[in-house]
Amino acid sequence: MDWKLGKMETRFAELIWAHAPVPSGELVALCQEELEWKKSTTYTMLRRLCQRGIFENREGTVTALLSREEVLARQSEAFLEETFQGSLPRFLAAFTARKPLSDQEVRELEALIRRSGEGREGK
Repeated sequence: MDWKLGKMETRFAELIWAHAPVPSGELVALCQEELEWKKSTTYTMLRRLCQRGIFENREGTVTALLSREEVLARQSEAFLEETFQGSLPRFLAAFTARKPLSDQEVRELEALIRRSGEGREGK
């Protein structure tokens, strides 16, 4: 599944997440006001993101099947897989080669690594 959202897809998704559940007619009005879209554009974009499993339009009400955080996590995973063969250490090495981490960032990453390893002992 392609989790990358283009600029306009992201703006549209943000509108839905901010108002969901939202009647589709209200979504059309929001898109007209915020994005200057026609009704047909709104429904085309909605159909596209529904087909990708991010939103659902059932009986005229649009709901989120995935949260913003879930979509961001899936986008990040796809980027890591495509660009760094799924290797987080390779990504961090490339990232820190141009921009050293601050002491605070190092502490946050260390805490994250500790938390992700909890519960693994004994396996």
